[in-house]
Amino acid sequence: MTGKIAITPRSLSGAGHAALSLLTDRGYEIVFPAPGKTPSEDDLLRAVPGCVGWLAGVEPISPRVLAAAKGLRVISRNGTGVDNINLAEAAAQGIAVERAIGANARGVAELAITLMLAAFRQVPWSDGHLRRGDWQRRIGFEAQGRTLAVIGCGAIGREVADLALGLGMWVVGYDPFPSNAFARPGFRFAPLQEALTVADAVSFHCPPGARPLLDGDTIAAMRRGVTVINTARAELIDEAAMLAALDSGQVAALATDVFLKEPPDLSPLLTHDRVILTPHAGGFTEESVERATIVAIENLLRVLEKR
Repeated sequence: MTGKIAITPRSLSGAGHAALSLLTDRGYEIVFPAPGKTPSEDDLLRAVPGCVGWLAGVEPISPRVLAAAKGLRVISRNGTGVDNINLAEAAAQGIAVERAIGANARGVAELAITLMLAAFRQVPWSDGHLRRGDWQRRIGFEAQGRTLAVIGCGAIGREVADLALGLGMWVVGYDPFPSNAFARPGFRFAPLQEALTVADAVSFHCPPGARPLLDGDTIAAMRRGVTVINTARAELIDEAAMLAALDSGQVAALATDVFLKEPPDLSPLLTHDRVILTPHAGGFTEESVERATIVAIENLLRVLEKR
């Protein structure tokens, strides 16, 4: 086979990956529109036309890019979410969209639990003060016996639930399509508003909708001092409402791995001393990158070679 394949995930375009040889060994030419960076629309417009395949990350894929991508047959995500892709335009252009479902679930789930525990025990705040020679303590609390709401119980959400149950937490899950097959002692499904209002901590693992799930009214109905963890999409949270809730103490901490713009511009929310930030690193583990890359490449080849 011949043809060009664009590679845009930062985890692959910077240092490369041995599994990409599965493509070059079959005669495909690898193209990196923005090595080591999230490509802009202009980067994509320069590189993607003429490609038959695209191994894509979380970069926005606009109708303009898709319309220009003549000859493109398949976009294969190295993750689950496809909200960054204009699916209607992709369908109109006859471009298949494939997902690496569950490949990075463990990595994202472990980061979500890490962020929750870091918030519970004030780890970043304590580290920052000690590095300035300032010996201070904020009291924390233990996970055991607390309630975690998991919003979105797909592959990632189920992993988060299992890890939280292992810590002795109660877990309340919300999913528009709850699975009776996922049954665990200490876990139950509940309607969205109930899950949000009974929880000591909330972890998001769902795609965004037309409006943020957490706005001022929703946050006001939650338990005072709730911890919010977001490793899904920044659009799930109203930033102004969240900043006000952090200032008032209604929300004890926000830990987020996702941003409206990446890299983000610093803002009063992102520089708040009760906010913990990580650079969209949920699936950025050796194991998750390996699994997601292999699955994404297999999906590419399955479509391109009609396996």
